Amino acid sequence: MKTVNIEDKQPRQAWKYAFWLGPCLIVSGLTAGAIAGSWVPIPAGLLLVGVVILGLWVLVEGSAIKRFLDRRSTQANTNALAATLSVLVILGLINFMATRYPLRVDLTENQQFTLARQTQQLVRNLKEPVKVWVFDRPENPSDRALLENYRRQGGFKFSFEYIDPQEEPALARKFGVSRFGEVHLESGKRRKFLLNVDERSRLTELKLTNGIAQLLSDRQAKVYFLQGHGERSLKAGKGGLSFAVAALENKNFISEPLNLAERSEVPADAAVVVIAGPKRALFEGEVKALRDYLNRGGSLLVMVDPTYDPKLDSLLAEWGVKLENRLVIDDSRQTKLMGLGPAIPLITKYSDHPITADFQGGYSFYPGARPLKTEPVPGIQETPLLITDQRSWGESDLQKQPFKFNPETDRKGPLLLGVALNRTAAKSATEQAKDTPLPIPAPPPIPAPPPEAGEKPKAEASPSPAANPPAVPGQKQAQTGQEARMVVLGNSEFATDGIFEQQLNGDVFLNSVSWLSNLDGQTLSIRPKQATDRRINITGEQALLLSLMAVGILPAIGLGSAGILWWSRR
Repeated sequence: MKTVNIEDKQPRQAWKYAFWLGPCLIVSGLTAGAIAGSWVPIPAGLLLVGVVILGLWVLVEGSAIKRFLDRRSTQANTNALAATLSVLVILGLINFMATRYPLRVDLTENQQFTLARQTQQLVRNLKEPVKVWVFDRPENPSDRALLENYRRQGGFKFSFEYIDPQEEPALARKFGVSRFGEVHLESGKRRKFLLNVDERSRLTELKLTNGIAQLLSDRQAKVYFLQGHGERSLKAGKGGLSFAVAALENKNFISEPLNLAERSEVPADAAVVVIAGPKRALFEGEVKALRDYLNRGGSLLVMVDPTYDPKLDSLLAEWGVKLENRLVIDDSRQTKLMGLGPAIPLITKYSDHPITADFQGGYSFYPGARPLKTEPVPGIQETPLLITDQRSWGESDLQKQPFKFNPETDRKGPLLLGVALNRTAAKSATEQAKDTPLPIPAPPPIPAPPPEAGEKPKAEASPSPAANPPAVPGQKQAQTGQEARMVVLGNSEFATDGIFEQQLNGDVFLNSVSWLSNLDGQTLSIRPKQATDRRINITGEQALLLSLMAVGILPAIGLGSAGILWWSRR
């Protein structure tokens, strides 16, 4: 029988407990060094003592460790631990690679969640960082998903941020934010207002891509305000347009005054010319300069108040517009509820035009407005913009108080307060001469031989029709050119300081200038992606049958089959 020395066994068990002091000292040394930022002397001492203890334990228990490692259970557990750690490492590497190099597969039929090729090229090749500021709350999931898609394509050069204007008033003032839902773009020192997002108008790829392209463009559109006839001042003050000018600057426009009495023509870099509330008549030379500007493909915004005659009738008549010498009176219930006087028409009806397409359900008002009349003109496309209520009328007697509708002299509403027009500008005579091919001279006629004796002389051959074609009376060469645009509004006070920022008044002015400057055109042609409608229209009887199948018949078949199977195995 083998005897065990109890005195030798007790020190060995004590040494096993002392072994745990080594790992504890090593962990303490690492922690102390990381926190203190210095590894001498205490952290280094703890590490050294811990390593010495582990080394002594390995020397003393070497045979026991070998026997432990040779066990089948140890090898099986080690293999299982190694396999588990390998799986965790592989999953970690996959997640790291997926985060660093994301890969998305769009399986929708029309690639609903994939940006267009033009957008991808624009965002990937950004030379300067671009940031989108969304001043709204709460965040819209579809808008955020679109912005995330842009950020994946642009990397660190494209970013976006949602801002609550009430919590960040200083930042909101920096961008000139006046209400929730405004989206602004920023790149370096350049900023651009993009749009207002709400339930009716959402952020789209077309709007965002074109906005970025316009922001990064070196071209800045110039808006000239005609001066010299009592027009609205560009400076701050009563009746001034300083708020409108500041809003144009936020949209990347440059505003400058224009006096046609000092120069014979509209500057070539004019994107839009604005005539805001003239009180005196324009000279014939000034009207001619505006006509020539439109013929070159220019754009004109005319805002004329009642009782003033700027002598623009001949120019407007060419576009089929007539300014009526009446005052619009609005006796609708909505005007009274808003606390507006009868001479301040409230507009709630807008047309489906790029200027007013997003205004449905909104309000704009025009203190002291005159109605317009239009008639069709060949080659000019006309779109009404602002239409008054049916209870409004055009008052002819402006001195009569209180205003009362007279069917004999007044014009019954609804009335037209604003109209948008566009036409293709004709080419100048110089351009037509350049495009007209030079005539090819006909070859000289071949002399006929002298007639023989007794033979009558032959008649001289007429020139070939191809060499000298006959002129057709009234025939004109086809003329093509840049599109000219015009917006005529029967009021200018709606855009003045103190009124500009109320309701949709400022939007009417800004959208008119944007449309006239052709900045609303698609910088990049991106076809909107529409989801295919896969809905099935069924009758009430079919819906009832499907409900019975899903709730009653199919569950009953399943329970019956299970019951039969259980009964057969009893």
